[in-house]
Amino acid sequence: MSFFGLDCIKKKERELERKLRANDREYNRSFKYATNAIKTSKYNFFTFLPLNLFEQFQRIANAYFLFLLVLQVIPQISSLSWFTTVVPLILVLSVTAAKDATDDINRHRSDNHVNNRKAHVLIDRKLRNEKWMDVQVGDIIKLENNQFVTADLLLLSSSEPLNLVYIETAELDGETNLKVRQALTVTGDLGDNVEKLADFSGEVCCEPPNNRLDRFTGTLTVAGQKYPLDNEKILLRGCTLRNTEWCFGLVLFGGPETKLMQNCGKSTFKRTSIDRLMNVLVLCIFGFLAFMCTILAIGNWFWETNEGSQFTVFLPRQEGIDTGFSAFLTFWSYVIILNTVVPISLYVSVEIIRLGNSFYIDWDRKMYYNRNDTPAEARTTTLNEELGQIKYVFSDKTGTLTQNIMTFNKCSINGKSYGDVYDYTGQRLEITEKTERVDFSFNPLADPRFVFHDHSLVEAVKLENPEVQLFFRLLALCHTVMAEEKTEGELHYQAQSPDEGALVTAARNFGFVFRSRTPDSVSIVEMGQQCSYELLAILDFNNVRKRMSVIVRSPDGKLSLYCKGADTIIYERLHQSCSKLMDVTTEHLNEFAGEGLRTLALAYKDLDEGYFNEWKQRHHEASTTLEDREYKLDELYEEIEKDLLLLGATAIEDKLQDGVPQTIEQLSKADIKVWVLTGDKQETAENIGYSCNLLREEMNEIFIIAGNSPEDVREELRNARTSMKPDSAETVFLPERSLVNGVQALTDEEVNGEYGLVINGHSLAYALEHSMELEFLRTACMCKAVICCRVTPLQKAQVVELVKKYKNAVTLAIGDGANDVSMIKVAHIGVGISGQEGMQAVLSSDFSFAQFRFLQRLLLVHGRWSYLRMCKFLRYFFYKNFTFTFVHFWYAFFCGFSAQTVYDEWFITLYNLVYTALPVLGMSLFDQDVNDVWSFQHPQLYVPGQLNLYFSKKSFFKCALHSCYSSLVLFFIPYAAMHDTVRNDGKDVADYQSFALLTQTCLLFAVTIQLGLEMSYWTAVNTFFILGSLAMYFVVTFTMYSNGMFLVLPAAFPFIGTARNSLNQSNVWLTIFLTSTLCVLPVVTYRFLLIQLSPTINDKVMFKVRQARATPPPPPQRRRIRRTSSRRSGYAFSHAQGYGDLVTSGRFLRRPAVSRSTGFPGMGRTTSGFSPMGRSAGYSPTERPLNSKVPHVEVTSLQMYRTIRDPAL
Repeated sequence: MSFFGLDCIKKKERELERKLRANDREYNRSFKYATNAIKTSKYNFFTFLPLNLFEQFQRIANAYFLFLLVLQVIPQISSLSWFTTVVPLILVLSVTAAKDATDDINRHRSDNHVNNRKAHVLIDRKLRNEKWMDVQVGDIIKLENNQFVTADLLLLSSSEPLNLVYIETAELDGETNLKVRQALTVTGDLGDNVEKLADFSGEVCCEPPNNRLDRFTGTLTVAGQKYPLDNEKILLRGCTLRNTEWCFGLVLFGGPETKLMQNCGKSTFKRTSIDRLMNVLVLCIFGFLAFMCTILAIGNWFWETNEGSQFTVFLPRQEGIDTGFSAFLTFWSYVIILNTVVPISLYVSVEIIRLGNSFYIDWDRKMYYNRNDTPAEARTTTLNEELGQIKYVFSDKTGTLTQNIMTFNKCSINGKSYGDVYDYTGQRLEITEKTERVDFSFNPLADPRFVFHDHSLVEAVKLENPEVQLFFRLLALCHTVMAEEKTEGELHYQAQSPDEGALVTAARNFGFVFRSRTPDSVSIVEMGQQCSYELLAILDFNNVRKRMSVIVRSPDGKLSLYCKGADTIIYERLHQSCSKLMDVTTEHLNEFAGEGLRTLALAYKDLDEGYFNEWKQRHHEASTTLEDREYKLDELYEEIEKDLLLLGATAIEDKLQDGVPQTIEQLSKADIKVWVLTGDKQETAENIGYSCNLLREEMNEIFIIAGNSPEDVREELRNARTSMKPDSAETVFLPERSLVNGVQALTDEEVNGEYGLVINGHSLAYALEHSMELEFLRTACMCKAVICCRVTPLQKAQVVELVKKYKNAVTLAIGDGANDVSMIKVAHIGVGISGQEGMQAVLSSDFSFAQFRFLQRLLLVHGRWSYLRMCKFLRYFFYKNFTFTFVHFWYAFFCGFSAQTVYDEWFITLYNLVYTALPVLGMSLFDQDVNDVWSFQHPQLYVPGQLNLYFSKKSFFKCALHSCYSSLVLFFIPYAAMHDTVRNDGKDVADYQSFALLTQTCLLFAVTIQLGLEMSYWTAVNTFFILGSLAMYFVVTFTMYSNGMFLVLPAAFPFIGTARNSLNQSNVWLTIFLTSTLCVLPVVTYRFLLIQLSPTINDKVMFKVRQARATPPPPPQRRRIRRTSSRRSGYAFSHAQGYGDLVTSGRFLRRPAVSRSTGFPGMGRTTSGFSPMGRSAGYSPTERPLNSKVPHVEVTSLQMYRTIRDPAL
């Protein structure tokens, strides 16, 4: 019965392995594999009404009002008409249903958009355009350049040499650098021949659907021969085909079974902590209501037994009703009368307040990003106040904290620093958009998007400074970048890591243009001269070596080794003659790292021909051995990479989004803990952590968790915890507190100092196991900052779920890619950034905007205000309704427990709908303790929300006690004032109707004055609502109590003349004044003493505001301080091991490049695949310009190169 969205059939057995046959739909259908259609919506046309009503009646109050409705249709117990409940109930259900329907329609549209995309599918020996949702397992699909991958595919063939394809996996792991996949030779031979592909009948046996993005196991059987399949032959849904004209793939998994969808997690119905608290409080209120009704029913039994029998002469009982049954009916009658303790208008008002505060987010121009015309958007209207209670923020890195743009920012060459700009006095200038840029017009092949400001570096290149030229020659030769030149001069670089792309692009602009390569040569243009270097060896990068070298033969026959890598690694291998240069370069490196730049050291050495030939022979033997190959190669690399000569260092900026460090600093001051969960490598994530102030040099210690076994990880976690808190006990839970699911909450542990924690993906997998998760959580929560790197999308969700499970805290997840969707769905609040990685995160989020820096405004301003307003609203709403209802309770003792109402029925009907509705809504929509500027200056104002100080069970019971006191005053003061009282003219005024009018007028004045005391921010709208509601009360009262209304409907308007007869008496107004004063006097006294003796952070800041006469002082100008750092990043952090093998094997080669003219072609500027748009900036603690020549530095002897024209080019 999937037609109704209900699982009424036997659940499909768990799949152990997948078998499929190419081009055989009948065979594959027998396994009932999922089609390629996806579904993220919750309802369909038939299930919407029952499922939505089921969800809405899970809210206890809605079920309660339905129960009241049933009671009100019973005439024996109902003293109010049934429509007084059914109309507001239907209104609330309809509004909520309309909102849910709108949200789900948007999800349907998104699903339809994806499912109706077109794909080229091989059917009946022809390529046909089919919708994505009609694609089935076993189909063969053709993909073209820049198309999304339709499903999880086995790559069969491609347009590129050796059946390679290039894919971008940003939607899966957040990395925008290209990755390479290669088909099997047996399928690659099929090419794009449709006949051959249609005849292909290979069978695949592979793993069942799972969420592991980095692993795939299976076999392909073709003509009886089995071929192994691994992750390098698979194209996953969510990837994008790049720089590949076409490829063909065999569908292995479709729709919900693809690895992308397996990582997406389920959509859950999110409710705020206030909603959950309200459910508990409403249950308590129901219990209290039953208790009051029981007391009044017992009172009715006693009264009927003792007093009621005397009235039966002129007020006979109905047949069959004795005192016991009368008490039973009285119980239910009072349930109806006292139901205003939880009026349905409460929930209507809550939805209106949430909607209004959502509009504030949508309308906030300070959260609008004009560069791509993206406003902030509240995609849900039910979670606003939760934004004011966030304790943990889980953030993606790539595209969320960073722009994922690497820029060549500064460099140090032979002891001289380049990149800063100075004025004529030698003072360092801050670089802005108006700062003059270097003119690269001398170089026709320069990238016009490359920006540099230090003219001295380009002058050094033009003056043929040997050290500078050798520096850029190294950058142009020592890399694994691939160049593509489809048309002459149109250079596009494809780099395995964005670091390498930035370095090669920098060399290109300074006159050393990498043009093309073959497996054994590299062609570059050196200052207009075309040169070809013979590529003899690539000593590849890996995480242990942290460096990369190439051995080349120059056009004049000289052998050289060029090396770049982490400075600590390079320094260990330098010749002793470099010691003084090393000291100066180290100073520059410290300054670069202090600015958060990613640094590399560059070195070289000349090689002897005879030695190299002997080394090459040993290298060949080691690379072909079957035993200890890696170890032997490492030994050979160590042997040749020694006695290097230092050239200098580079500094690359992994550009953060604007305002990220300031945002994280503000969140930290608000006691919000930020955890970064990223798919990037450890060094990359750690470096960004320093750049954005998440990790700081001042921290006591930063723990690295990198164990390869459960025992190692457990030991590292315990050692870290012991270092932070030597006397830490075993797991500590909060006393007598538990979470919703019954799991005990883990207490916060205080530590001396600030610590950071960095954990990688494979260690995190062990840490998230059930036996170790508490150990990990305790250690992580003791740290100020946590970075989890190399994590899968599912692990991101598991980390968030772990914190939700054991910490009594509200979580927020923020990301911009499909790899962040699962954690966005799991967290209490999901925020999507509409960035460069598509819209999947936005579509799954609760709130969205364009820049990470807007998060501080979302939380510290909108979130805090929303939470403050909602808490004030609830406290006041319960106060005014409890006070209203308790007066009924006291009146019951004076009316024979007869379930008579103390107020006029019209007043009961209009009290919540007209007389008190707009004032409380005005407060809940416009109130603010301080404005946004003060909120940013004092982020500590956010802390009370995390601690639930504004509305909790304690504050609720305080509110109930206050209401109880007010109701006693409101009943007994008017009662005493009216008792045995006559008018000025001697006529009686002590009748029921006059008493009802006096009591309800006193009530209205008391709750209105109380509202005025609650408000911190008066506006014209608030004032109009309050005075207008009071005026409306008197207008309506005089109208309804007039002779004309009585003549029209005598039964509906029995209070004829009461208003004009009572409200013209001075003693009535004196009673109103006395009652109102006595109601608010304790409140004013309590608040005065509280502010004087124990002021809150809000009181202190509001006092500052009043002192400043509501004009905040200008924010202090923060001077940028040049800081140095001994911590430096390693080489090419997003670089992958083994890429050098691909370069030298020739498998990377693209179609032949177009023919080029000899020499330096006179053509316009060209563009590359990289978009460096950064600028250099910085300050020095030293008072001398860094660009001055350092005295007493021994200049290393550098082997110079003569540029020779190669006639072959």
